Amino acid sequence: MSKITVNVADGAAYKDYDEVLQHIHAAQTAAGIVKDTYLEALREREADYPTGIQLDGYSVAIPHCDSQHAISPAVYIIRLPEAIEVKEADGDGKLWVNLVINLVVTDPGDQLQLLKALFNHLQTVDFYEKLLSLKTEEAKAMFINTIIK
Repeated sequence: MSKITVNVADGAAYKDYDEVLQHIHAAQTAAGIVKDTYLEALREREADYPTGIQLDGYSVAIPHCDSQHAISPAVYIIRLPEAIEVKEADGDGKLWVNLVINLVVTDPGDQLQLLKALFNHLQTVDFYEKLLSLKTEEAKAMFINTIIK
């Protein structure tokens, strides 16, 4: 996998998931990571294939879209103080999430590799809780050392 930028953001409360997607687009565009087409691609992807994942007692959202909308690979972890509602990936249900992990890849093969590593570790409640509770730089370092390597 090529060099991936990892960032962690805290504290912002959003009224809904679309507002989170807008924030992701604004932050990732300002950082030069995604193209102008990214927000619409995220919205389309979420409408067709929602990314809310139910795990054992908690849920996460992993918004991502095709690599053609990316400039450079990145992971943007957003820790929400108030849970927001997202659509469930495996069904028609709704989930409440406090953790959003945005994946931006330039190579489709990297996306599958990243998703596999992420799912393997997200199934461990300790990893999930540390992502939410560690200080920003510590959470970033743990993510890089565990998922990116």
